[in-house]
Amino acid sequence: MSVKSEKQLITNERIGESYYKIKHPSGLTIYVMELKGFSGTCAMFGTKYGSINTRFKTKDDPDFITVPEGVAHFLEHKLFENEDCQVFELYAKTGASGNAYTSFDRTVYHFDCTENFRESLEILLDFVQKPYFTDESVAKEQGIIGQEIKMCEDNPYRRVYFNLLQAVYESHPVRIEIVGTVDSIAKIDTGLLYRCYNTFYNLNNMVLTVAGNCDVDEVLEVADRMLKPCENKELVTLFPDEPENVPRREIVQKMSLGTPLFSIGYKVRPSSGTEMLKNEFASAFLMSAIFGPTSRFYKENTESGLINSSFETETDDGEGYFMNAASGESENPRRVMELMNFEIGRVRREGLPREEFEEFRRARYGGIVRSFNNVSASASQLLASHLAGLDTFAPLDVLAEMTFEDVMSRLDTLLCPERCAISIIEPITD
Repeated sequence: MSVKSEKQLITNERIGESYYKIKHPSGLTIYVMELKGFSGTCAMFGTKYGSINTRFKTKDDPDFITVPEGVAHFLEHKLFENEDCQVFELYAKTGASGNAYTSFDRTVYHFDCTENFRESLEILLDFVQKPYFTDESVAKEQGIIGQEIKMCEDNPYRRVYFNLLQAVYESHPVRIEIVGTVDSIAKIDTGLLYRCYNTFYNLNNMVLTVAGNCDVDEVLEVADRMLKPCENKELVTLFPDEPENVPRREIVQKMSLGTPLFSIGYKVRPSSGTEMLKNEFASAFLMSAIFGPTSRFYKENTESGLINSSFETETDDGEGYFMNAASGESENPRRVMELMNFEIGRVRREGLPREEFEEFRRARYGGIVRSFNNVSASASQLLASHLAGLDTFAPLDVLAEMTFEDVMSRLDTLLCPERCAISIIEPITD
């Protein structure tokens, strides 16, 4: 007797949006958001496997094993080649636009289409479940990715960022390039690829999200035909202990460019679930209010010429890491960091206007609501929430309940000058 899918309709009463969550008998979790009136559809098939997942074990392993950096990205490249043809040729026949990406903590294969959705979904579910590696194709890919690594090494904007990660993190693998290194990818062979594929591309470690002009029963009909049941291997990933302080306060590299580049990072204790969401929103507000385009810091230092319009802020976080950062161009990057830390101290003493937070909260809330009118954004939000162990509407609930006092109480942990580092790319001079 076959096991039926468990289909659950989840609705958010605040905004009236809903989606289906399905636990498929194959082990895969599926999310479907039917957006009636839309002509397009987006589907994403992702695995919780990124560049940071270099140490892991399953219930069949006696102990944790460690693999070289860059395997997740390498696998992403190789899955687009099957024994018969290139996957992009198949998508061309249905009119879908397909691609993939590997980040620190996930690998995602996706497509957008306005017609032939069923056929495109079949292609997606087929090729991701059908690895095909040979010694010859692996050797060829090592050459291709080796060139990609060289391009990353020659890109000052990428180098300033990853140099910062190496200054901020002592041992967490987020400090390593997503593509790996020339030495690490040289250790990859077919056996290692199949081992990592069979571990991380187990459907119990994956998620399928679909949003747009779609029907949940049609998605399930394709899934029932295409998905190959997987035994839950009880996968566990492990990360090295990471100290709270930064191992290096400064890293400087010289490259061919006109104006020095900088990236300044504030190391934060990592969090997860709802607490991570609160820290993300608090970081977004604090970085905007203190250093954003309307802030006193930004206006004074652009007027003086210390920074220019390239100055921007971001938050990078995931399993075992969290960093708030600012980057841009400046003839005196160390002075930028000095003034940033001075401004954080001033805000500690004087505070920030409560009305700025309320404006931020309303704007961010409205932005999330509007994102559900975009099929790609909706599919992406479904996927990201699942991988974070959260309900898709959790950001709305957190924002609705978050207070100004809650945000300000996090200032000392989210922007701590004692846990600050700077990466600088200086021009090569004769």
